[in-house]
Amino acid sequence: MTGSVRQDGFPRGTVGDASPEQRLPEWDGDHLHDMTGTDATADPELLGVDPAELGDEDLIREMHSLHRTRLDTLRHAADSALATHLRRTAELETEYLARHPGREVDPSRLRDAG
Repeated sequence: MTGSVRQDGFPRGTVGDASPEQRLPEWDGDHLHDMTGTDATADPELLGVDPAELGDEDLIREMHSLHRTRLDTLRHAADSALATHLRRTAELETEYLARHPGREVDPSRLRDAG
């Protein structure tokens, strides 16, 4: 055999090995570019409320919703839906970290440095 084959049947080194960030042109490594551009037909309602305008409870609820649907979106959604999911997750998490820069870290979640 000349090359290894992944369990899903696709040869290694093909596009299927690329992460979503590598496959999606909107991804630049740290955040998604605004995919709406100057398209006047984009529905602002579909893009979500600006995270800065959300109260703390609403921000947490939105993050819960995105994290609950993360695996299904990653595995089964169209690339455009995954890109929107990644963009929105980045927006909400960035806002959360801006509000809670000294967030409490649970010591039981730390790895031993040892």
